[in-house]
Amino acid sequence: MHFEVVLYSRAMTPDLLPAIAAFARVAHHASFTRAAVEMGVSPSALSQTVRNLEARLGVRLLDRTTRRVGVTELGQRFLIDAQPALAALADAVAGIDEMRDRPAGLLRLNVSDAVATILVAPHLPDFLAAYPDIVVELHCDTKFIDLVAHGFDAGVRLGESVEKDMVAIRMGGPMRQVTFATPSYIERHGAPDTPEALHEHNCMNMRFAGGDLYRWDYEDRGRAFDVAVSGSFISNNLGLLLDAVRAGAGIGCCFEQTVRDDLESGRLVPLLEPWWPTFPGFYLYYSSRAHMPRKLRVFIDFLQARLHP
Repeated sequence: MHFEVVLYSRAMTPDLLPAIAAFARVAHHASFTRAAVEMGVSPSALSQTVRNLEARLGVRLLDRTTRRVGVTELGQRFLIDAQPALAALADAVAGIDEMRDRPAGLLRLNVSDAVATILVAPHLPDFLAAYPDIVVELHCDTKFIDLVAHGFDAGVRLGESVEKDMVAIRMGGPMRQVTFATPSYIERHGAPDTPEALHEHNCMNMRFAGGDLYRWDYEDRGRAFDVAVSGSFISNNLGLLLDAVRAGAGIGCCFEQTVRDDLESGRLVPLLEPWWPTFPGFYLYYSSRAHMPRKLRVFIDFLQARLHP
């Protein structure tokens, strides 16, 4: 069989599987020390394991310096090719527990900061208590990636952003995007009376993983449009942007649920409310090529029960 030819070729034998898995964890953490703690081995032993793997393959997988560990171009290619197989092995192990009616294993989710804050964080403690054999790993990122190639079970994004070849499941209702500032900022600088007037203000803005700055979205009688804003602070982390706005540094923009308590308490003041746009909401998505593991199924059911009572 073709599979047997590949598995038992001169370069690839079953004893390399632990070394490949070890390399993947080092690459994930960009650190031998952190990976060693996770795996319960010494950093020196882990380093030797990866060196032996590099010697067997005849290529350098990692760039090592005294300050950091990086993945070489060949190492990145190898990691991308190996991740689906490693994920399949992890699913096979988790499947043993699933067949014993006990959802278990590592559940890896790729989400945005907003999703983590709005959808996952409020319900995560109760989910972990209900399913103690499931380990949830959240990777917060604004960039869209190949879930299967990078070993993720699922992702969560706005419905309009989900690609067509994915299975998408609605999580929660429509999302309204709001603009706001502190009373102290408005007292010092005034409030914009139209979205275009934001050009005259200090706006705390998001930079996406691809390098683009976010253009703030608005609606006018059903017509969608966006505005390019500028300001003294840019980040890819929503929490840092909101901290700057709450400190009175400038104007912010995000989903209403993220700052609802601030708006209700008066710590933040709503701006440009007639132009606030509404989006269809978040969707959890996973590859139509992948079988849904039970750990993901119970996570979806748990969240939907909370979000769609």
